[in-house]
Amino acid sequence: MLRCRARCLHLGATALWGPQAPAPKSMFPGPPLNLDDRKVFQQKANWEITRGLLVFLLCSSPRLVQKAPMLLSVSRRVLGRRLWDGLLRLTLYGQFVAGETPEEIKNTLQRLQQLKVRPLLAVPVEEDVGQAKEGEGWYDMNAQAMLACLDLSVRGLSGERPRNPMMQLKITALMGAELCKNITLRLQEQEGALDLTVERVLALLKGEELSFGCLTPEENLHFQKSLSRLRCVAEYAVEKKVRILVDAEYTYINPALSLVTMAMMAACNTQVPWIWNTYQAYLKDTLRRLSQDMALSERLGACFGVKLVRGAYLEKERQQAREKGYPDPVHPTWEATNESYRRCLDFALDRASQAGGRFELIVATHNKASVEHAVRRMKEMDINKNDGPVSFGQLLGMCDHISLPLGHAGYAVYKSIPYGSVEEVIPYLIRRAHENRSVLQGIREERDLLRSELWRRILRRP
Repeated sequence: MLRCRARCLHLGATALWGPQAPAPKSMFPGPPLNLDDRKVFQQKANWEITRGLLVFLLCSSPRLVQKAPMLLSVSRRVLGRRLWDGLLRLTLYGQFVAGETPEEIKNTLQRLQQLKVRPLLAVPVEEDVGQAKEGEGWYDMNAQAMLACLDLSVRGLSGERPRNPMMQLKITALMGAELCKNITLRLQEQEGALDLTVERVLALLKGEELSFGCLTPEENLHFQKSLSRLRCVAEYAVEKKVRILVDAEYTYINPALSLVTMAMMAACNTQVPWIWNTYQAYLKDTLRRLSQDMALSERLGACFGVKLVRGAYLEKERQQAREKGYPDPVHPTWEATNESYRRCLDFALDRASQAGGRFELIVATHNKASVEHAVRRMKEMDINKNDGPVSFGQLLGMCDHISLPLGHAGYAVYKSIPYGSVEEVIPYLIRRAHENRSVLQGIREERDLLRSELWRRILRRP
């Protein structure tokens, strides 16, 4: 099904957008940034204001978010598939998803372009431990979906190629989470760490015949096929000139994800950072790992790309630590996490300002203070805000009171955009809602701005 959908999207995208043309360069500095502009939502239509306010009222209730899977299941049985599908398209799906067909996706991208925001497309597919698929078919279909996503990422509007297109990728869509967990465990052993080096994984990624003694024959075979899929996607991304942002996940598989990502960097990032890794500032060892990985990339002669986030798996990480009896890997307080993010951000900005284009960073946060800090440091370092090595990122449907002023002021700002059918994307959205409860509970400012704008229009105030 995913392969068929991927081909349809590829053909549809080609028909809609036609041949590509290079984007014109612009060096205009744009107006000054104002993150306190209460008029920011005047750019939105009435239905966008109303839908956003309704969705945020629902999402700000922790109880509703926790019970969402059950409520959605019951409502689907009561309403029937067509009515349920239509209702979600008017609310949750419409707020956070680009659409299903190439035409719907194009309309979303066009709307973002009008708001001076760039797309960061994401295929809403992943796997966790305990969800293993039989055979390679599911992973192969996901690889086809990734290739179609790359095609969509480079199809601009009116034949114009988007500037510096990006795409998100979850390695567990192409490689079993169980294998990732086992590789992570082997990396904690001396023998496994000597066996599973970046250099050896790079050799296998390039197609050399080798196996890892710390893995079983079945694991070696799946690892080989997984790297083949990842190589195919990465090479196509380089050909299409799309940056791939590899997502971080749980600490019990992250070391394996980083191992594979660093090998992909070594293979693809010889001149430009096409492959990026994600660093979660809520983990206590993030700055150390960021520094180590950057040094490794330099040793391998690879450019380095960083997606810096706070992190979304706090509750599950702490639960795992309690159940398994190991130290909590997460910072103990929100303030400590903020300080960790600031230190990682300063480290990355310092490197980006000195690397001559070989180090790039996306400041992926909904936190206003972090964005203001990044903007201030960029000015101090004279980092180009539009075509430079630093950009900003938020989720589609959220944090527009930060994204829109950034875009209007000329900063490179992206929206993470899932797409697909309602039945494919809603489970993905529910997982993200459970992981980002703290973010959802912190949308009060945006909700209040939407409410003020709605009342302004009702009362016809200037």
